[in-house]
Amino acid sequence: MKLKKLNTIIPVISLAALLVSCDKKQPVTTADNKPDTKQTPAAGHDEDDHTHDEVELGKFDIGGNMVEAAQGHGNVEAGKEGHLVIKLPYKDDGQTVTRAWIGTEDRTMSAVGKGEYAPSHDDYDIHAIAPKPLPAGAKWWLEIVKPDGTKAVGSMPLLKDIKSN
Repeated sequence: MKLKKLNTIIPVISLAALLVSCDKKQPVTTADNKPDTKQTPAAGHDEDDHTHDEVELGKFDIGGNMVEAAQGHGNVEAGKEGHLVIKLPYKDDGQTVTRAWIGTEDRTMSAVGKGEYAPSHDDYDIHAIAPKPLPAGAKWWLEIVKPDGTKAVGSMPLLKDIKSN
């Protein structure tokens, strides 16, 4: 009977010792698995590098708010991500909620992107996927919800439409 217990105890203790020793191993670092320190930020979301090859769209009245808009990522294409940068006419430290979509006012087949506030530039970055197919007369649509709950919705032309004028 003692031999059976001993045959069970020894493997259990050995396994426990092996598991405990595994936690103390240091990761092996080689030239192949070192992190690349020169990596660029994901999708241009670095707050300090905020250019994103943006092109000014102009100033637009969105429900009584004269907003400045710029578009990044080049021209809007069906099924591709568009980038809108919005600067509000007041400083709110990110308290306003901004949402944008590409398409028609009713948002049919449009993906709505929520703005991320960039305090270093006091503006909002919004990424939205354009519907496929892109509807005729598609525009950027912007919804602004102020901290007091008031909401305004309005549109602005896509970059491709501004250049053609």
